[in-house]
Amino acid sequence: MTRSLGGKVLALVVGASLVAACTSNSDDEPAQATGPVELSFWSWAPKIETLVDRWNADNPEVKVTLSRQAGGADIVTKLLTAAKAGNPPDLAQVEYQALPTLVSNDVLADIAEQAKPLKDKFAEGTWQQVTLGTDAVYAVPQDAAPMMLYYRTDLFRQFGLTVPKTWEEFAQTARTLRGKSSKHYLTTFSATDPGWFAGLTQQAGAAWWGIDGESWRVTVNDAATKKVADYWGGLVTEGVVDGKPMYTPEWNKSLNDGSLLAWPGAVWGPGVLTGNAPDTKGKWAMAPLPQWSAGENRTGNWGGSSTGVTAASKHKAAAVKFASWLNTDPTATTMLVRDCSVYPAARDAQAGPALAQPPDFFAGQADFYPVAKQIAETAAGVTWGPNVNVTYQVYQDEFAKAITAKTPFSGAVEAMQSATVADMRKNGFTVAG
Repeated sequence: MTRSLGGKVLALVVGASLVAACTSNSDDEPAQATGPVELSFWSWAPKIETLVDRWNADNPEVKVTLSRQAGGADIVTKLLTAAKAGNPPDLAQVEYQALPTLVSNDVLADIAEQAKPLKDKFAEGTWQQVTLGTDAVYAVPQDAAPMMLYYRTDLFRQFGLTVPKTWEEFAQTARTLRGKSSKHYLTTFSATDPGWFAGLTQQAGAAWWGIDGESWRVTVNDAATKKVADYWGGLVTEGVVDGKPMYTPEWNKSLNDGSLLAWPGAVWGPGVLTGNAPDTKGKWAMAPLPQWSAGENRTGNWGGSSTGVTAASKHKAAAVKFASWLNTDPTATTMLVRDCSVYPAARDAQAGPALAQPPDFFAGQADFYPVAKQIAETAAGVTWGPNVNVTYQVYQDEFAKAITAKTPFSGAVEAMQSATVADMRKNGFTVAG
C-alpha cells in the first residue's frame, strides 16, 4: 500500500463534514458534569509555562498541562513514538517543515473547520505552511521567521559600501570589499545550515515539494534552487565570500571582530548577535534581503513553528480553542514576545505593543519591527515534504564536499534531489515522474 499524502489530503477534504463532526462531538461537552477538560501540551518555547498558567487562570473549564520537550527532530520522534503507542499529547509545538511527516503518519488532526476563521490573521505564505497546499489545516501558526539582511553600519561606512538591493549588487559589494581588505569578507556560505539555504531558495521561487492529485511532486533541483546554488558557489569559488560554516567559535569571532560585515539571517537574528557578538551592540542594522530582480519584494523563511492538535485527542475542540488563543489572542501574543522571545506569526501581534521598541541590540534602528512586519508579509509560501530530514542531511554532506573540492554547487543540489526521491519511494510514498 502506497503512502500518498496527496491521497490522504483528498480524502480529508471529501470527508470534511465528518471531520467537523469529530471535532465538535460529545467528547468536549460533558466537562461541566465531570470536571474540567484536561489537555496535555508539549512545547520547547522558553517560559511557555507563563502562558499556560495564564490560560488556566482564565479558563478553569479547560486545564492545560505542559510537558517541556526538546525541539527539532527530538519532539517529532517522540510524537511518532507516542502516537504509535496510543498516548500522544493533545497538542504539540511543531516546526513547519515537520508537519508533513506527522500528517503522513496520522499523528495530527485536520482542524480546518475550527481554524478557518483564523486564516486572515496570518500572512498568506505563513498560512500555506500549515495547510500543505490543500484545504486541510494541520496546525495554527505560532512564530514566523522571515529572512532579512543584517549588516555592520560602521564598517560599511569605513569601506565606502552601500547596502545592496539586488543579489547582483551583493556580489559586487563582496568583490569591492575583498579588493579593499584581504582580512574581511562580506559574509559566508554555510554548508551546515540547510534551513538557511532553503529560505534563500524560497525567495527565488523554489518549490521543493508539491502535491499532484494523489502523488508527491519533488523538485529540489528546480531552476530557482540551481540559480541560488550556482550564485553562491560562484562567489565561494571566486574567493569573495567565505565558505566556513555558521554557528562555530570561528564564526562568532568573525562577527565580533568585524571580519564578517553582513549576515543574511532571519528575524530572530538579534538574539544570535547578542549572544555571539556582544562587542558589536549598536553597530548593526537590518534591511530587506537583496532581490533577484530590481523592484521585487520577496523573502523566504528560516524556521518557525506551529501548534498542532493530535488526531488521538479526545478533546479536539477544546485543544483548537487553546491553540487559537495561544497564537492570536492579544494578551497571549504579547506574552509570547515578552516572555518567550518569539516573533509572532499573527499579523496584529507583529505590530503590537510588545514590539513597539526595537531590540536592545538594534536600539538605533527605531523602525526595526515595522520593517520586519513589512518583510514578513512578503515571505513566499512553501509546501514541505515528508522527509525534510533526509534532504537536509544530504545538503550538509554534499555542500561540504563541494566547498572542499571546489566543485559546482549544482551537483550537490542534484544529490539532494536523488536522495529525497529515493527515500520517499523506499518508504512507500507515491512520487510523480
